[in-house]
Amino acid sequence: MLFKKADIGIDLGTANIMVYLKGKGIVLREPSVVAIDKNTNRILAMGNEAKTMLGRTPGNIVAIRPMREGVIADYDITQSLLEHVIRQVAGKSMFFKPKVVICIPSGVTTVEKRAVLEAAIQSGASKTYLVEEPIAAAMGAGLEISESRGAMVVDIGGGTTDIAVMSLGGVVVSDSLRVGGDKFDEAIIRFVKKKHNVLIGEPTAEEIKIKVATVFKGNRQATIDVRGRDLVSGLPTTITLMSDEIYTALAEPVSMLVGCVRSILEKTPPELSADIIDRGIVLTGGSAMIDGMPELINSETGIATFVADNPLECVAIGTGKVLSSLDKLKDSVIMTHSK
Repeated sequence: MLFKKADIGIDLGTANIMVYLKGKGIVLREPSVVAIDKNTNRILAMGNEAKTMLGRTPGNIVAIRPMREGVIADYDITQSLLEHVIRQVAGKSMFFKPKVVICIPSGVTTVEKRAVLEAAIQSGASKTYLVEEPIAAAMGAGLEISESRGAMVVDIGGGTTDIAVMSLGGVVVSDSLRVGGDKFDEAIIRFVKKKHNVLIGEPTAEEIKIKVATVFKGNRQATIDVRGRDLVSGLPTTITLMSDEIYTALAEPVSMLVGCVRSILEKTPPELSADIIDRGIVLTGGSAMIDGMPELINSETGIATFVADNPLECVAIGTGKVLSSLDKLKDSVIMTHSK
């Protein structure tokens, strides 16, 4: 369904791309996956259709994620993906070119910002605004960041974790860590390979993460039967995994994430630290839903930590609020470009 004459907010995520339409809410949610024919470089499928091809394609077809660790890894394909989603929402009209807000991780370089801007402009946007993900995540979670009180958000996405303390509509201290859902999946794959001599794919690792993983010891006791390839015999096999095993598998990337949270707290001005103790730490992003994450951060920092309502959509919802507050947030909008 097409919606015309409205501005668009885009959460250009490593795992998912979401589109927020002013006045309508989230109108599109698709995996950030593109399937291409290696022989002709022709795009065969995008989004949900392409995701079903991950790990299942014949030799000449490859399903890839053009966004890796929160930044553009393949400019041309990202542009095609942006064009695909903008046209799905706005149609192919030559007269309607939407104003677009795109969220980016707080640690990206100027070159990476330019790549996102150019991809958006080439995809049909009339004017593009870039805003840091923690600002959109905080606004999407319902936090009031324009006042003088401090607020802290930890946005755990597919490719990056963005941690920020905000006040008066801007970021006071922040960091972006290239650890997220993908790194958790990779850690599970490595663990299963090392301990069980079984090779599993990304979709299986993601299923394990959702159904049995925990990052807080003893918080969850679950088991799952998974299929993979036995690296000794080369034949398909089935193994049973437990929550305690996956806790061990995730220990390294999770400790990096917790270390970054502690580092940001150490750099936070004392007055804002007091506000954060009062208000707590808010977790957003799909990977914030991993079992035990708020309990772990609470245990490590001593500060009440909770997962926002609808954490997966917080950034996308926040882009819509940014669209309505561009005047107030002009100092927080990183870069703009008009066509």
